[in-house]
Amino acid sequence: MASSSSTLRQVPVPLSDTASIEHARTIVGIDEFDRVLGGGLVRGSLVLIGGEPGIGKSTLLLQAAGSLSEAGRTVLYVCGEESPEQIGMRARRLGIEGKGISMLSEVDVAHVEATVRELRPDLLVIDSIQTVYDPDLAGAVGSVGQVRAATSRLMRLAKDAGITTMIVGHVTKDGAIAGPRVLEHMVDAVLYFEGDRDHAFRVVRSVKNRFGSSSEIGIFEMSESGLRGVSNPSELLLGERGVPASGSAVMAAMEGSRPLLLEVQALVTPSYLQVPRRLATGIDASRLLQVIGVLERRADVSFAGFDVYVSVAGGVRVSEPAVDVPLALALVSARKDIPLSAEIVAFGEIGLTGKVRPVAHAEGRLREAARQGLTRAVAVLPSSVGVVKGIAQVQVTDVSGLVAMVSARS
Repeated sequence: MASSSSTLRQVPVPLSDTASIEHARTIVGIDEFDRVLGGGLVRGSLVLIGGEPGIGKSTLLLQAAGSLSEAGRTVLYVCGEESPEQIGMRARRLGIEGKGISMLSEVDVAHVEATVRELRPDLLVIDSIQTVYDPDLAGAVGSVGQVRAATSRLMRLAKDAGITTMIVGHVTKDGAIAGPRVLEHMVDAVLYFEGDRDHAFRVVRSVKNRFGSSSEIGIFEMSESGLRGVSNPSELLLGERGVPASGSAVMAAMEGSRPLLLEVQALVTPSYLQVPRRLATGIDASRLLQVIGVLERRADVSFAGFDVYVSVAGGVRVSEPAVDVPLALALVSARKDIPLSAEIVAFGEIGLTGKVRPVAHAEGRLREAARQGLTRAVAVLPSSVGVVKGIAQVQVTDVSGLVAMVSARS
């Protein structure tokens, strides 16, 4: 039997009429969550939140539902993995009254659809999509076919009825479980929890957003009362640096529209293996190998016979080329066992020729560094960047200059 939404006949709409339609947003009330969403939830949108089991997806959505209910919105929470009683216990622990939240223990997407059309909630939460199945399709619950079919019906429901829908999807570290990885093209926004569930911080990254930036991040701290947004993440991420140590460099990163200061750490130690290790956490391993290769070939810094470990403190993952310069500084500092000054911030791309290249949003990075009390920036700045009060540029144009700067502190 076909779904009721499939019998509705659509009529053509002139493009000139749709251009004037604005996407009304609903502010969730959790600042970091609203930032990742691009300013709030768009009516009729379908949002996927993915991550490892236990990392905080259900907690964040329950907090969002509680915040919306306090603002007078109605929420239908479909619990396929836990009973309403279990979610109620969590809600009480989080201090959520939930007067406007209705719990539905159902895994049949047809029954969910009928309930939604009857109640017409402002927000529909599906926790999780792996437990929901379409009775019109053969296949095991949680299979790729079932997950796609159930999401397709929820997508049509969201668009036809104008119901904002958020679905939870579990993934392993390599994204192997059927769910988020096969649904990214079907939904309007994809948010992923990054890092380890045992880590103090939770990073939520927008990897797709049809109504906002696709590179925003929100940083949360897990506490007994749930996830709390971090208003000044740079200060928090750098707060545990302490006395400068070799192998540590501060990077000014750009995550969406937000400048963020991060600590890049490197450890270079003699290897007892025939093939030395090259391990990276929070940085792409191929970028680490490229920077090591450039340092060896262009600056005569040898890592032969040494294991190299690199990490970004705080559980944040950096993918932009601007990490090259702070990564090179951390590697040289660790290799020579010479600490960098605590007042230095770095950013910039390193080419295969060893030259340091400028990167975008340099002025925003400098302002954030100055706000956090750093006074010297190792970077090549475009001519369009003006003077930022409180911070001076350290002009280094190639990797040889980076090595010389580190060596000068010995």
